[in-house]
Amino acid sequence: MPDKLVLDYPAEAVARLTLNRPESRNALDHETLNVLAEAMPSLDRGIEVRCVVLTGAGKAFSAGYDIAGIPDESFERDAESLVAHPFAAALEAVADHPWPVLAAINGHALGGGLELALSCDLRVCAAGAKLGMPPAKLGLIYGHTGLQRFIDTIGVPRTKELFLTGRNVDAARAEAIGLVNETVDDAEVESHSIELATEIAANAPLSMKGNKLAIDTLNSFKRLTPEQERELIELREFCFASEDFREGIRAFSEKRRPDWKGR
Repeated sequence: MPDKLVLDYPAEAVARLTLNRPESRNALDHETLNVLAEAMPSLDRGIEVRCVVLTGAGKAFSAGYDIAGIPDESFERDAESLVAHPFAAALEAVADHPWPVLAAINGHALGGGLELALSCDLRVCAAGAKLGMPPAKLGLIYGHTGLQRFIDTIGVPRTKELFLTGRNVDAARAEAIGLVNETVDDAEVESHSIELATEIAANAPLSMKGNKLAIDTLNSFKRLTPEQERELIELREFCFASEDFREGIRAFSEKRRPDWKGR
């Protein structure tokens, strides 16, 4: 497994995957996402692993998509490719894992990094962490499957608050609105997440797998029509070709206010 994702087994029946790009605040690039998508199914080995912990190295959980360095001449193609394929595949692999997956949010979780945390079943968050969705500040129309994940977790009003303001929220606020399950002191995130994962892994295997499958099935019963889904996909594809999206990424990298054009 490449160094960008580290696997270890910190407790009995518990596997831990650590995003390991601390120099980029664990930003999600093609390789990291591909390896994560491949790693999750490999952890379903009978009942040897009954809980998976996902966390980040250093001071951040994940800063989201790694698109700031994409060359301008290939930006539209490469940015959409990153968001549309390896990101979706990685999140599906996490969400579809048959055993419980716990996000140990050790630091900031932003954009795609926050959606990655939401693809887990439970979330423990460091008290000093910030969580947020910056698409409104970048000129990005977020994917409808990702928006649905937020709606399922925190409801429509809170999803609109996150996506329309673009503000980050602190851990206490995140817990209050249901974005995370619990908040602990920064220094305790690692130990607490392992303790919780060990407690989960000690439960009846058939019960855990069965209850997770039943809950996820009931929650995903609603479906878009093919026409609705196509319209939402086309809307997002349009934004990747827009001047505003490129300007949003440049402004973010240069730490300045974007000069929006509305096109």
